[in-house]
Amino acid sequence: MKGTLRYLAGMAGPSGFGSNSTAEQVTEDSSCFLPSSLTALITGASSGIGAETARVLAKRGVRVVIGARDLKKAMEVKKNIQKESPKAEVVLLEIDLSSFGSVQRFCSEFLALELPLNILINNAGIFSQNLEFSEDKIETTFATNYLGHFLLTEILLEKMIETAEKTGIEGRIINVSSVIHSWVKKDGFGFNDILSGKKYNGTRAYAESKLANILHAKEIAKQLKARNARVTINAVHPGIVKTGIIRAHKGLLTDSLFFIASKLLKTTSQGAATTCYVALSSKTEGISGKYFADCNESKCSSLANDEMEAQKLWNNTHALLHKRLRQATI
Repeated sequence: MKGTLRYLAGMAGPSGFGSNSTAEQVTEDSSCFLPSSLTALITGASSGIGAETARVLAKRGVRVVIGARDLKKAMEVKKNIQKESPKAEVVLLEIDLSSFGSVQRFCSEFLALELPLNILINNAGIFSQNLEFSEDKIETTFATNYLGHFLLTEILLEKMIETAEKTGIEGRIINVSSVIHSWVKKDGFGFNDILSGKKYNGTRAYAESKLANILHAKEIAKQLKARNARVTINAVHPGIVKTGIIRAHKGLLTDSLFFIASKLLKTTSQGAATTCYVALSSKTEGISGKYFADCNESKCSSLANDEMEAQKLWNNTHALLHKRLRQATI
């Protein structure tokens, strides 16, 4: 109850920021201490909070690589960024996160640029009311929101570790999750059932993918710590934001309920704030395996905190990808 009141009132937490804080506000002082030539890779930055995250990071002097399925829309984002920040360096690369092959091609193209990689923001996300399958014959929401980002992180992780070692600058990975992850119960979180879309429900599928994003962050944080790698990974809840995903949910609500709910939604700039804060703030230095909401460390569900569940999911995902990618090369 206290958390809800704090959110509605926009009260600041320990970080000095709260639900009403914008991405620009939370990064206002970052330019003073940010190292030069930081490179951030952001998926799904052709619209919504991804585009706002890219804009604000570029405004703070960060080189931005946008991974997008729609390069035409991404080009518009790039033009707007460079109109506001003429010196901004923005690189566009095509990626379809639902496709393992596309993720591999994207990583090859990015690595060929020989750029450093300081920040990886796994932001892209979809919501589908109807059961659909990716080209790899996996339920599309899970394939896009979780599996594609898992593979992307897996391929680029060594580059991040190498960049951190060479520059002495901590690498940061951010998985964009959602508070809706807490709707998932342990007995309903079956890996194979999710892949096959068994008894599909769009909201549940979205929640499962967002739970997986947090569990992924928990497990990778543990692995990075064991390696003494100077790279952190955290999950963030951007808030309920006025984006295309919310519009996709509108059919589930009456017009009057949607009108009331919309008054509690964050703006796009407020929605991008937590991602930008975790990516650039000196206060998040060394923090890893945590969950942030409203620019403050927050509590996630007990299932999202389950280390055994995180390891089990990682093992299942790693085995799936190993099998599918090996088959693709035969």
